This record gives sequence, structure tokens and C-alpha cells, in this order.
Amino acid sequence: MEVVRDVEACEPGGGSVVTIGAYDGVHLGHRAVIAAVRERAAVEGLASAVVTFDRHPASVVRPESAPRLLTDLEQKLELLESTGIDRCLVIPFDEIRSKEPAEDFVREVLVARLGARAVIVGEDFHFGHQRRGNVAMLTEMGRELGFDVAGIALVDERGQAGTGAEKASSTAIRHALVAGDLERAEAMLGRQHEVRGVVAHGDKRGRELGFPTANVSVPGEILLPADGIYAGWFERADGTVLPAALSLGRRPTFYEEAHASLLEAHLLDFSGDLYDEHVRVRFVRRLRGEVRFESADALVEQIARDVAEVRATLG
Repeated sequence: MEVVRDVEACEPGGGSVVTIGAYDGVHLGHRAVIAAVRERAAVEGLASAVVTFDRHPASVVRPESAPRLLTDLEQKLELLESTGIDRCLVIPFDEIRSKEPAEDFVREVLVARLGARAVIVGEDFHFGHQRRGNVAMLTEMGRELGFDVAGIALVDERGQAGTGAEKASSTAIRHALVAGDLERAEAMLGRQHEVRGVVAHGDKRGRELGFPTANVSVPGEILLPADGIYAGWFERADGTVLPAALSLGRRPTFYEEAHASLLEAHLLDFSGDLYDEHVRVRFVRRLRGEVRFESADALVEQIARDVAEVRATLG
């Protein structure tokens, strides 16, 4: 996949079939749209292209209520590449761009820079200043500028359209993760939820308890699931994947208050130095919620049971 980060350097070439969006999570709904883009491009001998942004538009338009992200930009691009799309134009989204009329975006980006011959989006798609752009507006402009438009039906967690089930969306996935419903989130994502971060120094409490942990510092804009204990996978910088018992929470047994949840990974059958490594953590199953224990000994006994359950879960 060709990644273009400079709009001015983007050349239209022989024309494209294009889709547009934040594409946070690159979930089943996104993949259904991209599949339609690729199919149309193959039939017409055109390039397939995604236009996305270097940050979520809401972080600029309404930062006080912007959602936490399912993927950072690096992971989003990796997931987009896995769809087989030919080209991805990453547009820097700032205050100036946020005030750009939808009509200008169509002319200056979709037509002038990508040579759009067809635009395919979800049927509820909105874009541009005050979200005034939609499928109807695109269709009208397409008649004038020479491109077709298709607004496709949204799909559910089984990848099916036209059912009464909840539609796969970034918002629905966030709600599921916050509720600790990994199974539902994974169904809509089409994969396990993954977060990325750096292994940081902690208070070494896990080592004192006999279960050393890697403290993973995850950027604040990334969404973590509900606090609790999880079975998961821990991928090191060199690609090694290790089974892990994951603790996500505020450690109420030792601290009355904590300003934020901490992600700790106890790696099964591993010893070594992980500090400052860039790692990936994938959540497989939520075992239980976070609770306060009356003593460190009681906590250690529960951790041992948790580790045994992680082994059984991950096989």
C-alpha cells in the first residue's frame, strides 16, 4: 500500500475509486466498504484508495468530548494495508481543515488529487465543516464532476447488512470495551483488541508478590477496556508473542486512590528485562473484575488462581 502524507504531492494518476473516513479500528463495517471499493476498482481498472486523517477529527472539532481511539495511526495504517487497498492518503487534520466546506474537499482532494471516478462510503457518512457533506451531496457533485457515488448499507457483527442487529461501528465497539464485553467488541472488530505502549518502571509490587509484571504505558488517547483481570497475548518488539495474565486497574488492595488505571502484564514462564521496549498487548478474555483484598496473602492466592485460568484459556 502506498501511503501519501502530503496532499500537495498526491498525483491523480489514472483515476481512483475512493472512500473517506476516520477509520478508527478498521472494523468489519470499514472492511465492508473497502471490499466494495476494491471490487469496483478491479472491474474498472482503477486504483483503490482510502482518505483518512492523522488524528480523529473530533479531537480538533470538540476536544472536550472526543472519543478515545481504538487504534493509533501506525496500527490503523497496518490494518488498512491488510485489506489490500492500493493507496492511503493521510490528511493532517487541524482547525483550518475542520472549517473547510465539504464541496471544497471534494474538488481539491477527491477530484484534483485522487482523480476520483467513484466514491463509496457508508450510507450514514458525513464529512466537511459542520458535517454538511453526505451521500446526497456527493451524488449531486458527482454528476457535475464526473464520478459515481454509492452509499452502502452498514453491516452487523457477522458482516451482514439489512439485519435488525446492532451495526458494527467504532462507537459500538467503544461501548462494548468500556462494559468489559470483549466478545462483542472482538466480533465487530474482526480481531482481538490491541493496545501498544512502552514498558515503564513501576513500584515492583508484582515482583514482591512473586508475580513480576511489565508495566505498559499506553498513550492517554487510546481506549483501554474495563478494569479487571484478563487473559491476553504480549508481543515484544522482536515479534515474540508470549501468554500473559493482564491486570488493568487502580490496585485498590494497596492504594485508596489512583489517578488512572495501570496495565500490568505477568508473562507466563518468562524472565528478563523488558524496560523501554515498545510492545503490543492483545486482550483475549476478561476473567473477573478488579476487587480489593483484605491482605496481600489473599491477593497472592487469587493471582495464582488467575494465572492458572489464563493458562487454561490460552491453551
